[in-house]
Amino acid sequence: MDYQKFVEEQIQSLRAAVGNQTAINALSGGVDSSVVTVLGFRALGNRLKTVFIDNALMREGEPERVVKTFAEMGIPVELIDARAEFLAALRGLTDPEEKRCAITRTFYQDVFGRLVRNSGAKFLLHGTILTDIEETVAGIKRQHNILAQLGIDPEKQYGYQVLEPLATLRKDGVREVAKVLGLPDAIVHRMPFPGPALAARIVGEVTPERLATVRAATAIVEEELADWKVFQYMAVLLEEKATGIRNGQREFGQIVVVRCVDSVDARQADVVELPWPTLKRICQRITALPGVNRCLYDLTPKPPATIEYV
Repeated sequence: MDYQKFVEEQIQSLRAAVGNQTAINALSGGVDSSVVTVLGFRALGNRLKTVFIDNALMREGEPERVVKTFAEMGIPVELIDARAEFLAALRGLTDPEEKRCAITRTFYQDVFGRLVRNSGAKFLLHGTILTDIEETVAGIKRQHNILAQLGIDPEKQYGYQVLEPLATLRKDGVREVAKVLGLPDAIVHRMPFPGPALAARIVGEVTPERLATVRAATAIVEEELADWKVFQYMAVLLEEKATGIRNGQREFGQIVVVRCVDSVDARQADVVELPWPTLKRICQRITALPGVNRCLYDLTPKPPATIEYV
């Protein structure tokens, strides 16, 4: 594919679709939403309103870091604090689909819907890619950004039209577009991070305490594996607990799973054979976290597993 031509076509398409109206988009900092933000800004300039919604589910310092990165590129991003709303929507939920639906509803109907109404925007720019659509339609995993493909009319339900300039691309293609746009290498090669963020890495109920645990475990895994040129690595907090020993006392503690996989487009993924000293060091650091006394390494490829847990 000629990615330079793709960029030019999408910029012209966005200009034609939006006309003299205003568009809005939510930036997460991932390569998909970052590419859409830059495409939209080049097409529409100040008629694109970009927001970063802090949903309490992000990695440590991520909201501020993403806003700063785009400010350095000359693209203004407004940081919206919606932590309380998302945590309230997730309270008591344990079913994966119910959690995803709660996040989708809170995002589109409540928080983002309110922002759209206040902005007067008639168009929403989405970072939907082809793999998102395929997995959702096939019933493998509901992606939070899939609407029209499931029969949801966003204009009727939310009051705006959705534009998806990346819907024909897979992750490797999006990275090529990011290079053409001149995005920083840290974004071009950024690992995939799920739309539901750390909620996709907590099996069971999402609480502030459990978020703190998986956020700390995530920081350890990302630090230890930072030099590994692989598709994705993560920490997952299980719902089950296990008996352990801490300070000479019996402890019924939490279990964290470490996952590291390699893939091209996320349709299939192979487990990375990490060295034993690396795994042992990760285990020691994670089990030093309060209340965590087990650390497991997931050996399951995709398929039969999906990359994420929830």
